Amino acid sequence: MQAEKKAVDGDLLPDANGKDPSPGGQTDGSKWQRPRLSRKSLMKCCLVKWIIASTTQQGPDTSDSDLELSMVRHQPEGLDQLQAQTQFTRKELQSLYRGFKNECPSGLVDEETFKTIYSQFFPQGDATTYAHFLFNAFDMDRNGSIRFEDFVLGLSVLLRGSVTEKLRWAFNLYDINKDGYITKEEMLAIMTSIYDMMGRYTLPSVRDDSPFEHVEKFFQKMDRNRDGVVTIDEFIETCQRDENIMASMQLFENVI
Repeated sequence: MQAEKKAVDGDLLPDANGKDPSPGGQTDGSKWQRPRLSRKSLMKCCLVKWIIASTTQQGPDTSDSDLELSMVRHQPEGLDQLQAQTQFTRKELQSLYRGFKNECPSGLVDEETFKTIYSQFFPQGDATTYAHFLFNAFDMDRNGSIRFEDFVLGLSVLLRGSVTEKLRWAFNLYDINKDGYITKEEMLAIMTSIYDMMGRYTLPSVRDDSPFEHVEKFFQKMDRNRDGVVTIDEFIETCQRDENIMASMQLFENVI
């Protein structure tokens, strides 16, 4: 995670492979042509790029009406309610929903879709495990699918939430078995999955043992009472007090 200033509207680090797959956009060499959306911060997120590319493929929308509810298995909450619950504007929610509905006509996203998205954005790495962990973090009720409401609520926190809100979401990601604690094994599993996906292509380049070294250092700082697990309070307090850990969390923020 970054400091509060960057948490709202920071720049995206270059993608690992130097390009963005865009079904609806054109490429100019290795540079991606950004689809139109009102806030720059949205475009730091792979999931949003996936959705907006689909929206662009459909063509411009001329409707300012409420969320269009087609014949889908799951119909989302009303636009006004989602706008009240998130940091997104009405037009942003409309754009996100149009792309979401185009990619997921049933109104639900499954884990295979997440794996497909991240394998497209990071084709030179192995994104399978990271996509699995990220999907589970969004799938709060653990039923194997993500509704549009859960999708945008998570994105709102990740893209526009406060530092504390983002850290709480990150804790949920690292807490793989959702027992309220992070073990060293869980932290290593998440860090390794990120490096498997993009670590070899970051600058400066990372060694194969880098995930283990990072986890050893971070866990020692976070596990203050030395009981072998990290609580959410320990996690948030340590991240907020340690500039090095906060800076390192930027890697996580840029692979959502």
